[in-house]
Amino acid sequence: MNLMKKIAVLTSGGDAPGMNAAIRAVVRKAIAAGMEIYGVRRGYEGLIDDDIVQMTSRDVGGILYRGGTVLRTARSERFMDPAWVDVAAENLRKREIEAIVVIGGDGTYRGGRELSQRGITVAGVPATIDNDLGYTDYTIGFDTAVNTVVELINKIRDTSDSHKRTTIMEVMGRSCGDIALYSGVASGADIILLPEIDMDIAKLVDRVRTGRELGKSHILIVKAEGVDMPTGELREMLESLTGQETKAVIPGYIQRGGDPTAHDRLVADVTGGMAIDLLENPDKRPADSFAVGVRGTKAFAVSLEQAITEKAEFRQDLYELAEVLS
Repeated sequence: MNLMKKIAVLTSGGDAPGMNAAIRAVVRKAIAAGMEIYGVRRGYEGLIDDDIVQMTSRDVGGILYRGGTVLRTARSERFMDPAWVDVAAENLRKREIEAIVVIGGDGTYRGGRELSQRGITVAGVPATIDNDLGYTDYTIGFDTAVNTVVELINKIRDTSDSHKRTTIMEVMGRSCGDIALYSGVASGADIILLPEIDMDIAKLVDRVRTGRELGKSHILIVKAEGVDMPTGELREMLESLTGQETKAVIPGYIQRGGDPTAHDRLVADVTGGMAIDLLENPDKRPADSFAVGVRGTKAFAVSLEQAITEKAEFRQDLYELAEVLS
């Protein structure tokens, strides 16, 4: 029996390719379950401002393959104030909206926890290019970001090789090195620098020099943005210590854009779909408020609190493999 009559959906924090696919899955699955579904524009900012509209299946037509988010997104400083969270919760209650699906990363989930503490049922769907939610294998947008970085590395490699230089590419990920690790392995980077591994400058310089002595025409370093040393400072230090021309490339927000890969669309579909299944069937939820994740391509759910507190496991095996293959 369907106990939920009205639910809402929002996207919050940094945009990630595949968010639109998740919105589409949530909206169409909810309508198929006989629910009214409402979209909140601009994330928690829109929830505070009561920027909420009812959605239909037509509203999500043609968005599966688009990057960004049709609901827009924001990083809401106001939502850090309990008084504004009260306003947001009241905006849902006055519309008789019983639950909300929040699509985003760690900050989005923490915002959802605030709503859950005010009696709103919250379902989390993981969407962040950083892949830094420890409870799930993958987050929506990560695979697309990795593929974008690999494509950029392929292009940079051509120039780096032509000029026989060392190139440092800084990639996104905040304090998580997954984008750097996965893209570095997939693109055959010579050196991968991660926040999870302490950087040894002497060893780094030695590897650059050794690579040149072995006849490599160029050296490609993939550096996660969470590594302590600023990229510009590292470039200057390496150039000074190795005597090799060294350039730094920071692609920035281009890593967030683009059409989502098939994998990200699939993760969005199965997680968005399960979120509605669990809202429809309370007895199957791990907790009243929960988050959906994937192991492989199979969806599962944990309590929202576990999703927030569980730490990601660093892929030491993949890092060691990269060291050998480089």
